[in-house]
Amino acid sequence: MTPQTLTDMAVAVLSTHDGRTKTALSRAHAATWFAARAAGRDIPLGHAQPPLRPARPAQPVLLDPRDVPRRRPGSVQGRIALLHAVAHIELNAVDLHWDIIARFADIPMPLGFYDDWVKSADEESKHFNMICDCLEAMGSHYGALPAHAGMWRAAEDTAQDFMGRLAVVPMVLEARGLDVTPGMIEVFDRAGESAAVAAMQVIYAEEVHHVAYGSKWFHFLCGRHDLDPKTTFHDLVRRYFHGALKPPFNEEKRAEAGIPPDFYWPLSEAGSIQG
Repeated sequence: MTPQTLTDMAVAVLSTHDGRTKTALSRAHAATWFAARAAGRDIPLGHAQPPLRPARPAQPVLLDPRDVPRRRPGSVQGRIALLHAVAHIELNAVDLHWDIIARFADIPMPLGFYDDWVKSADEESKHFNMICDCLEAMGSHYGALPAHAGMWRAAEDTAQDFMGRLAVVPMVLEARGLDVTPGMIEVFDRAGESAAVAAMQVIYAEEVHHVAYGSKWFHFLCGRHDLDPKTTFHDLVRRYFHGALKPPFNEEKRAEAGIPPDFYWPLSEAGSIQG
C-alpha cells in the first residue's frame, strides 16, 4: 500500500535496509509525488517521525574514517575502492534528502522546497544504481569493502537545526563533491573505464543543482528571519562542521550553485577564521 503522505514516503525509504530496494522505493515515491503534482493533486506533507539513523544493509562494515583502508586509483582494485566510496556517499545522500523532508516538515515551507528535495533524492537514487552497475561490471558490488561511518554525523548534529542542516549538508558536504569529482573523472578516463566516466559526469552535472537547492533555501530562511547569509553560514559551519574546509575549491561550479568565495574561503585551512 502506498503511503498517503510525503513524510510517510520519506520514513519508508529511511526504514529500508537494502540499497537497491531503498533506491527503488525512493524513485517510486518521487514518481508518485511528481505525478500528483502534475495532475494538480498535491500529496499532503503529513507528520511522520524519521529514525535518528536510517536503516542500512549488513554490509558494508562501517569503520571510523581513519580506519578505512586507502587504495591508490592506479590499480583496478583502487578504482573499485573509489567507486565503492562514491556509492556509499550516494546512498547516504538519498537518506539525507528524504530525512530533511520528514524531519523538518513542521516548519512551513513552499511546496517548491519539497519538489527540490524529492527530485534530489530521486537523482541520488539513480546515481547509486549507476555506480553499483559499474562495480558489478568490474566484478565487485556495494558492500564488498568497508566504508566509513562518519557520513551520517552531520545529520545527527543538525537534527534540531534546519538552517544548520542546509548549511552543512548541501552547502559544505555536497559542495565538496563539486571540488573532487573532476579529478575522479580523469582517473577513470585515463583507465579507459568509460561506464564510470559516464556515470561520474551525470553525477557532476546534477550535484550542482543539489548544492544550489541548499543555497536557495538557506538564503530563503535567512530572508525570513532577517539574518545575514554569510555571517550565519560561517556561524553554523563552525558550530556543526568538524574541521576546516579543504581547498582547492571548484569556484566556477560553486558560483553556479549560488555559493560565492567569501562564504567558504574564510572557513578554509588557508582562511583567517578559525573554527
